[in-house]
Amino acid sequence: MGHGSSKSTHQQDSSSSRVARVWRKIPHSSHRHVSSSHNKRLAAEDFAGIALLTLHGAEMKFKDKWLACVSVGEQTFRTETSDQTDKPVWNSEKKFLMERNGPHIARISIFETNRLSKSNLVGHCEIDLFEFLTQDSESDSEVLDLFDPSSSGIAVGKITVSCSVEDPTETERSFVRRILSIVDYNEDGKLSSSEFSELIKAFGNQVAAEKKEELFKAADKNEDGVVSMDELTVLLAIQQEKEPLISCCPVCGEVLDSDKLNNMIHMNLCFDEGTGNQVMTGGFLTDKQASYGWMFKLSEWAHFSSYDIGLNSGSSASHILVFDRRTKRVVEELIDGKIVLSMRAIYQSKLGLGLMDAGAKELLQRISEKQGKQMNSVESAKDIPKFLKFFEDQIKLDEVKYPLEHFKTFNEFFIRELKPGARPIACMERDDVAVCAADSRLTAFKSVEDSLRFWIKGRKFSIQGLLGKEICSSSFINGSLVIFRLAPQDYHRFHFPVSGTIERFVDIPGCLYTVNPIAVNSKYCNVFTENKRVVSVISTSDFGKVAFVAIGATMVGSITFTKKKGDYVQKGEEFGYFSFGGSTVICVFEKDTIEIDEDLLENSTKSLETLVAVGMKLGVSTKKRAGPELPNLESCVIGA
Repeated sequence: MGHGSSKSTHQQDSSSSRVARVWRKIPHSSHRHVSSSHNKRLAAEDFAGIALLTLHGAEMKFKDKWLACVSVGEQTFRTETSDQTDKPVWNSEKKFLMERNGPHIARISIFETNRLSKSNLVGHCEIDLFEFLTQDSESDSEVLDLFDPSSSGIAVGKITVSCSVEDPTETERSFVRRILSIVDYNEDGKLSSSEFSELIKAFGNQVAAEKKEELFKAADKNEDGVVSMDELTVLLAIQQEKEPLISCCPVCGEVLDSDKLNNMIHMNLCFDEGTGNQVMTGGFLTDKQASYGWMFKLSEWAHFSSYDIGLNSGSSASHILVFDRRTKRVVEELIDGKIVLSMRAIYQSKLGLGLMDAGAKELLQRISEKQGKQMNSVESAKDIPKFLKFFEDQIKLDEVKYPLEHFKTFNEFFIRELKPGARPIACMERDDVAVCAADSRLTAFKSVEDSLRFWIKGRKFSIQGLLGKEICSSSFINGSLVIFRLAPQDYHRFHFPVSGTIERFVDIPGCLYTVNPIAVNSKYCNVFTENKRVVSVISTSDFGKVAFVAIGATMVGSITFTKKKGDYVQKGEEFGYFSFGGSTVICVFEKDTIEIDEDLLENSTKSLETLVAVGMKLGVSTKKRAGPELPNLESCVIGA
């Protein structure tokens, strides 16, 4: 057992190496995915372990073919599709690298499948993996309610999940077990001399290969002629301090360095993914992408449709992806496909903008006025249920101040108020902390130059053009810029990001272009400086003067303010609201007055919008201030 004689020489020669056989079995796409899925370097203090999440099965209220998706951070994975049943069983598992300050909210989405196009989201739930792993329970598994996407209070089924975590010591042992299994031909958990030689060759270290006999003797502490898992663990640990044995990953071939922890994490995950031990399929950005059928996959292949993060997701891709700050995962913004095509035809071509210059601007104005009147009619109330259905998992009715029957027109619902406390204000006692002004998709830049490089592609955009000559000053010219883009499904009341006194309001007439990224990222028009807008100035003690720009958009002809000139306001207080449509708020801070939160800046430099809520922390005044130390971001970013 465990000796070279346990297999014939012919068998060893013909197989050459178990690694080679495994490598040949894995498609090249898997190699690429493996090498890129866990290449982030972690410090030892940031490593919290490797979590194993398993989706066992579900109980639904009707029979269908079901699939489940799990989204954590910027990664989404899916199960296989079940048989026709109301009790699907998957027993699918996936390992996740857990960082102490990294993503830890897992969203589980259940779809009834449609193999031709997209599947239908039926239920979902969220798990805080940290809380799940630390709770007192005799069992690792738990039954969770699946909630209706359109109403978080209605359960549509149940799902059984389990989750366990390997601590760093167990991760190291697990890694060694996988290393050992490569060449443990008779699977007895021990390596003979010949098996040990094969393993050293798989490590890709020529120096170690020349010393394999010496290394075998060093590892075989009890001199029984075989190397056990514990003995291999000790050898790898000792050699890691002296001269690492492993130069490249035996599965994906990636060259490794002297970082023991990250090498161990990489290979632990790589072995599972690359050899097919994990049941869930990866490589997706969102659960909706993972749930699409073969018709969508064909359109991706033909480049009619694509999923991407960055400017392509706004200007040319058919799906807008944003980063949810609360859950720390990528989500997809819902927008009708016909609208995408029409906006691209208008805003991404000279011909389209030529039509705009030829009179379509006035047409948009008339359409907005007509649509505004219609949305204020009693008949428009019948559109509320259809609106909720389309945005079923993005509008939380349990947050709304009044029940649906309270709203007599569509616009009354559109400008709905929320219940007190639905949007907690971060660090309320600190006026030197600025907060997000709207439920929105945010991009933030230290300077206008950064915004032009990473996001705004409009011709001749400038702070002076945005604010107008009456308000613009030299201190604003090189200041920081924060853009809050509201989509139709959002809560459409905007709030003060800072505390201070309202100095003035200036109305600037203009067009009503859409504020969708398709237009913002167009080089043919200048949405922010050509649209109708109202510019106000807030005078503060901690940030100097802050310009607050409320910008109208297609179907948004009305901007209403609930405060007046001369009012002293507290951050988080309501400032006003937009009537039906999409819309945008832009805050301009004077130069060197605010230190914007790093996660917001980092996403923005990737041309990735961040989904935020009113009251979430935006940044800190750069002025020196005596007092207690500012709470960290995690304690300040609260709310939905």
